[in-house]
Amino acid sequence: MLTDAISKLKTEITESKNPYVQLVGQFLLQHLEQNPDDAACILKTDKSIMKSLDAMRKVAEKKKVGNMAVLSDDEGFAIVLNYFKAEEPAPADKKAEPGAEKQAEPVKPEQKASEDSEEDFDFDDLLQ
Repeated sequence: MLTDAISKLKTEITESKNPYVQLVGQFLLQHLEQNPDDAACILKTDKSIMKSLDAMRKVAEKKKVGNMAVLSDDEGFAIVLNYFKAEEPAPADKKAEPGAEKQAEPVKPEQKASEDSEEDFDFDDLLQ
């Protein structure tokens, strides 16, 4: 399974000319070396590096000031990991709840509603 996940990432990296796909792909390859059990998350057919960048963009839009948004490396990579590890809701759920497609990261069951804002979101928890 690990070799399949590595192969999937390397294929996406080499097929893309986007430098961010290559950067995030290299991060994921290093992450798999240290966390081989996460290979199943990478192998999900509906998940890709490019879509993880879109998840990052959605979070950055929430932090935007004027025309600019900045994420630290830790924040960005935590979003990528959360994207690959999160379970996608069923398509019917997305249609039933307006704005559901805007949610970049799922709320953990132990989080309270007040902890859902980006100011209180602890990206370090996602890295563990």
